[in-house]
Amino acid sequence: MTRPAVGLAVHTPGGPVRPWSFERRDLRPHDVAVAITHCGVCHSDVEAIHGVRAPDLPLVPGHEFVGRVSAAGGSVTRFRVGDAVAVGNSVDSCGACEECLAGYENHCSGGGPTRTYWGVDRHDGRRTQGGWSTEYVASETWVHHLPDVLDPAAAAPLMCAGITTWEALRHWAVGPGTTVGVVGIGGLGHLGVKFAKALGAEVVAFTLAPERVADIKALGADDVVVSADPDALAAQARRFDFVLDTASGPHDLAPYLRSLRLHGTLCLLGITPVVEIETRALRVGRHSLSGSGTGSPARVQEMLAFCAEHGIVADVDVLPSAQVATALDRLERGDVSYRIVLDLADLADLATVTA
Repeated sequence: MTRPAVGLAVHTPGGPVRPWSFERRDLRPHDVAVAITHCGVCHSDVEAIHGVRAPDLPLVPGHEFVGRVSAAGGSVTRFRVGDAVAVGNSVDSCGACEECLAGYENHCSGGGPTRTYWGVDRHDGRRTQGGWSTEYVASETWVHHLPDVLDPAAAAPLMCAGITTWEALRHWAVGPGTTVGVVGIGGLGHLGVKFAKALGAEVVAFTLAPERVADIKALGADDVVVSADPDALAAQARRFDFVLDTASGPHDLAPYLRSLRLHGTLCLLGITPVVEIETRALRVGRHSLSGSGTGSPARVQEMLAFCAEHGIVADVDVLPSAQVATALDRLERGDVSYRIVLDLADLADLATVTA
C-alpha cells in the first residue's frame, strides 16, 4: 500500500516547479507520517533543481520542515498522532558503521546518511522525495519533537541552517570566554550569531554590506566588521578563537586565518566547492582549517531544546506554496535577508499533474 501526497516538483532539468500528485510509501513499523505545514527554501534546493537529470525526475525538493504526526507505525514509541514535529536534511543511516554506533549518524560511512530528497531509500531502493509536499514518511529516529514555544514557520530552517551552525559551534566548544567571528550573515550566519551569543561567546559578524550593520547587531552581534574594508579586516588579526565561515561565494580565506589566535580554528560551512589558502596563515599560530555539516539526531534534539530555552528561531519571510517560483527567484537574486519558508496550507488544492 502507498499514501497519496501532493508535492512541488521539478519535471525537467532546470525547469519550473509545478504541483505533482505522487505516492509515499506506506508506514513501516517504526515510521511516522508527518502532515507538513511549513518547509524552508535552501540554496541547495536551487542547486538540485538545476542539477537534477533523468531518471531522477520528477523531484520534490525541501529538507527543513515542520508539521504534525498524522499516522504512526505499530512499533513507534516516541510519538503520537497530533504531535508537533520537525525533520531535517537526513532521514536514515546504515546504523552499523563505526560512526553510527558512536552516535555520529550524520557521518555514516556505510554509504552516507540517506538524504531527505534525491537520496535512495535503504529498504526499497526508491528515490526519496522532499518536504515541499503535503506529507512525509520517515523513521521515528530521524523525526524530532518540536517544542510548542517555537513558531513553526520560523523553526523550519533550524532543521538545516540551524543544525549546520549549531553542530560546528558545539563541536568546537564555543561558550563563555571565547571570541567568535561569523562570516556571511545570511540563512546560516544569522543563526550562527544567535547561537554563539546565547552560548555565552563574544560574537563578531563579518558582512560586505555596511547598510546592514544595525540589523546584524540586533541579532545579537557585539561587533560588526565590514569585510569589504581591507583596513577593518586587517585590524582583526589574532582576535578570534573560532571563526564560522558561512559564505557560499568564492572569497579569500587568508584574512580570516590571520584573524585567529594561537590554535584557533576556521570552520567552513559554505558550499564553495574549491578554495585556495595561504599556507603560511595556517603555519603561523598553528591554525586549523576545518569543515562541518549537519548534525546527528541527538544533536538536533539538543539544538531544539536550546532554542526553546532561549527563544531562538530563524528570521523568515513566509510565502504560500503557490509562490514557490517567486521564492526561488528571490533566492537566486540574493533578495533574501535570511530565510524564505513556504506555507504549504494551499498545496493540496494546487495539484494539476498526476504521476
